[in-house]
Amino acid sequence: MIKHVGVHSQKKIVILFRKVPDEEHMCLVTYSDVIPRAIHDDLMRLVESPEGQAAKEFADVLNRNLLSDGRNVLQTLHRDGFIKKVPTNQVSVTPTSNSRVRLDELNRLIDQIALGGDAAARLANLDENVGMRKTSGTKTTSSDVSGEPAIVSSGDGVLSDTDIANLNLSQASTMRANAAQLIAEATRLETEARKFVKVAAKAKVKKTNATKEKTST
Repeated sequence: MIKHVGVHSQKKIVILFRKVPDEEHMCLVTYSDVIPRAIHDDLMRLVESPEGQAAKEFADVLNRNLLSDGRNVLQTLHRDGFIKKVPTNQVSVTPTSNSRVRLDELNRLIDQIALGGDAAARLANLDENVGMRKTSGTKTTSSDVSGEPAIVSSGDGVLSDTDIANLNLSQASTMRANAAQLIAEATRLETEARKFVKVAAKAKVKKTNATKEKTST
């Protein structure tokens, strides 16, 4: 099972952001069969890497890594016009070769996990439930589940500098929140460690005193 890959308009894509800040019905993708071979090979290597598969948003990984020629991956894709903004209900995630799930449905399940309930179980068993569909005999449509036309992005869907700036701000906010949690956890562990050291020291002193008393008698 491979994360962050899918199909849009019958073209293979890599999903960079599952949801665009303030436009949750949109996502950011790059068409893997369109980008130059040198970029493609580095991109897919990152997709399949443990770091890539562990990432919630694949763009975070691209922003931390370089292409073989030393350029930042995410910045290069943006600068060369390879990042597109498309509706999530037009994107099919393809974790395996014979199954798919629509990205807007997947996003809803992931969001529900934080609220508890059976969302986690439904996500874990997605390939056996209504969210997954066999790829054979299916077509990607431009309508959502209600039958209404999908909302399309303005212009040609190319990510603007303002969009990139907003995404960077969103990433920075998330990183600060994660850093605060890590600092709090480190502080808790340090406090516990000091308690264990004190307990161990007292036990050592008690054992030493007991040994001395036994020897003196």
